[in-house]
Parts: sequence; C-alpha cells; structure tokens
Amino acid sequence: MTTNCEKRNAESTPAIIFEGVSKTFIPKGRRQVVQAVRDITFSVDPKKFVAILGPSGCGKTTLLRMASGLIKSDAGFLQVFGTTPTPGPNIGYVFQTFRLIPWASVQQNVEFSLKSTNLSAKERRERAIYYIDLVGLSKFANAFPLELSGGMKQRVALARALSTEPSVLLMDEPFASIDAQTRELLQIELMRFWTAQKPAVLFVTHSVDEAILLADEIILMCPRPGQIVEKIDVKLERPRWTYDVRMEQRYIGLRSYLSERMRELVMSDPSSEFYGRDLTSPY
Repeated sequence: MTTNCEKRNAESTPAIIFEGVSKTFIPKGRRQVVQAVRDITFSVDPKKFVAILGPSGCGKTTLLRMASGLIKSDAGFLQVFGTTPTPGPNIGYVFQTFRLIPWASVQQNVEFSLKSTNLSAKERRERAIYYIDLVGLSKFANAFPLELSGGMKQRVALARALSTEPSVLLMDEPFASIDAQTRELLQIELMRFWTAQKPAVLFVTHSVDEAILLADEIILMCPRPGQIVEKIDVKLERPRWTYDVRMEQRYIGLRSYLSERMRELVMSDPSSEFYGRDLTSPY
C-alpha cells in the first residue's frame, strides 16, 4: 500500500531532470561538428506544463528527443521519473512529422500505440474512438493517411499520443501545421486533457502566445548552441479556457516582454538572416 508520505515524495520529485546536459552532432558527409545544446539544467515537476520557447535551431527538438530516450546526451545527467528515459507508453511524444502508418486507418493508427498496454482489444478500440473524437476526427476514423490533409494527420498523431494517457507528454510544435481556428480549439482540448490527467508536459513552440496560454513555466532558449537564457513563471489563473486570457494585463505584459526578447535573440545571432538588421528604419 502506498502511504501518504510516499505520495507526497513522489509528487515532489521532478518528473524530468536535466542537469548540465549537452549534445553534439556530426552531420553526415561533414567534418564540422554541430553543438545543438550546451549545459542545459532545468526540471519539470509532476503535473506541471512547461513550454520551451526559442528561435529555430536552438535545440528545442533535441531536448525532447533526449527526454524520450530516442537519443542520448553527450554530457550531463538526465532522468525521467528517476530512471534513464526509454521510449514506451509512459512517455507520449507528438513529433513535428506525423509518423503515421500509411496502410492503417486513423483508428488503427491510434490503436497501434495502445498495443503495448494491458488494455483488452475492446478497451483499445473504445479509447481510440474517444481520442479520435477529442481531436475532431470522428468522421474520418476509417480514412487512411493518404486521404487526410497535413493538419488532420497531425491531429491523428495528437490523438495517438494522448490515448496512452502517459505520465510524461512531449510535444514538438503539435499545432504548427493546423489552421488557426482548429489550432485554438485543440489548444482548449489539450488544456482540458491536461487538467483531467495531469501528465508532466514538455511543450516546444515558436509561438509566444501559445506558450503563455498553455504553460505554467516558460523556458527561453538562445540560438545554437542552445542554452537557457531565462525561466519565467506564468501566473495566470486556470482553467484558462473559461475566460479571455488574452485580455489580462499580465498576459499582455508578458507577451510584449517575450516578443521583444525573441526578436533580440534572432537579431543578435550571427547565423540569422536578420542579424544586425535595423527594423525601425523604412526602406
């Protein structure tokens, strides 16, 4: 039997821990190494939603891939719930690319992710149907990936990751390829799912608005080699879909601050096409 003390200790232990983590790649056919991230230290507590915000090429996806166990770090310490991360149903992952099985229907794609669980065939089917409905694809449950738009494929990938009801959910710009209206609705559904299930979430985005809307904490990263430049608590009341959070002064102030910081990071990056450009002067 789990005691109250053990429950409190479990909830106080970080779900994800990065301590001094670095990762370097050697691109195929090139001799020059690329350091993706350097000396990354942060943690994600159980039941917390953390967003990683930063310009392209700052190593956000690399952090997710290491947290999922798909790749190993070169240096530092990384654990998920006290162990070395290993891919499995306890870690849900929504990739930038859809990674759907082309010869399987929408429902079969979602059910496939449940085969490593202890659910019966009937339970897998019922859960797949539930999450397909959650992302608004009930009418396409029997459709194949070739018949879907890019945004619809990403919604299938989202349903697949949510269906395992993981303790850790890793999300790599899951709404980037989805139209604005559907994106807003799926953000609400994600917040509702998170409120009900409370997984530890690590969410990568380029969108300042999305980070503020969804996260408890925002980790701001600078361009390659990616490093953490700031950690910001988002002090907005939940649930955030029950009121117009964008009208809150705290939201407006934080959005203005983060937008300016993102602009500074891009324009101070020598590898950026906008490096040193004066955007205040007319042509």
